[in-house]
Amino acid sequence: MAATAGDGGRAGVGDLLVELIRIPSVNPDGHPGTAPENCGEGKVAQFVGDHLAGLGAEVRYEEVAPGRPNVIGAFPGGAGKPAVLLAPHLDTVGVDGMTVDPFGGERRDGRIYGRGACDTKGTMAAMLWALAELGADRIAELDIGVTFVGFMGEETGQPGSRHFARRHRGRYDFALVGEPTGCDIVHKHKGTLWLEISAAGKAAHGSTPERGESAIAKMAELVLALEGELRAALASGRYLDETLGSPTVNVGTIRGGTRTNIVPERCSVGVDLRVTPALGADGALALLGEILDGRGLEGFEIGTSLRCAPLDTDRDNPFVQRLTALPGAPAPIGAPWFCDAAVLASEGGIPGVAAGPGDIAQAHTADEWIDEAELERGATFYRDFLTAATS
Repeated sequence: MAATAGDGGRAGVGDLLVELIRIPSVNPDGHPGTAPENCGEGKVAQFVGDHLAGLGAEVRYEEVAPGRPNVIGAFPGGAGKPAVLLAPHLDTVGVDGMTVDPFGGERRDGRIYGRGACDTKGTMAAMLWALAELGADRIAELDIGVTFVGFMGEETGQPGSRHFARRHRGRYDFALVGEPTGCDIVHKHKGTLWLEISAAGKAAHGSTPERGESAIAKMAELVLALEGELRAALASGRYLDETLGSPTVNVGTIRGGTRTNIVPERCSVGVDLRVTPALGADGALALLGEILDGRGLEGFEIGTSLRCAPLDTDRDNPFVQRLTALPGAPAPIGAPWFCDAAVLASEGGIPGVAAGPGDIAQAHTADEWIDEAELERGATFYRDFLTAATS
């Protein structure tokens, strides 16, 4: 039985988080060191759905991949009101190298440990607890319609929020996405463009390299262009955002060749571009093309493995104003990372922000944890947001 607001007061939000941590939901698209039975969001989605149903929500599951659904709980009383989403993600990163039991939910020295404690089962527990404290009757009296959605797949490619955005485009007025921000309001973050760039050469024996064409040598020229001209262009101030700074580029991986004594016929690099609203993904690709043309570099295949638009929600949005007026005056801030809020905005027409308890510095760590007092603060933060205009 899931912990509820009647199970002994405020401490129950910690009990609920422990239950969530003990249901493994590692993203199966990136799970080093994790047994297959601990991968996938199906079990935690069912747990969350049962919890929402017990609170009076109408629950449905939208399967995005086999055994990997989004879970949606719509509360009664929302007809004719602005529609608001509470939206954490269900999946976690892998557990390889963790120094605590990843699925133990250990409580020690005022902290709760385990994979997802911070990112983002902590925000999910706090949201669910806020809803439980209010109850369905009070939620129906709010000046907003409330829907909870738990997204699958955020940690690798964001298929859950993309699926939801396509199916529910324009149906919601605002999304409060659960991420560990110390309850500040991330209304802007950089967009992400991950490129896989490949060069083709011609194999030959290493003793007669003149008979071949080295793909690694070709790629070396491109890497110099990325680290030189492209990096300089991004840092020039042309695409500067006053909150986010300038776009960045990082060559994160390189693969090429098969043996020392063979001229390599293939080489590829993985490139991570973080773009500001002034540049965007299309602008970054155009700029890269200009630089390659300027150097006379040809014959490269450029593929995209991940594309996430920047988040750029206006600070004057009435729901952002509602958040920043809460007790403690949460600050509107920017972030270097990306999240489901940008997908909902760019692909679903749903403006939003990311906010919740916890510190992003603890996300994905070997001893991931969240402070219990911070978790309780998060539950209050979400409750205060929901009731802001009806207190």
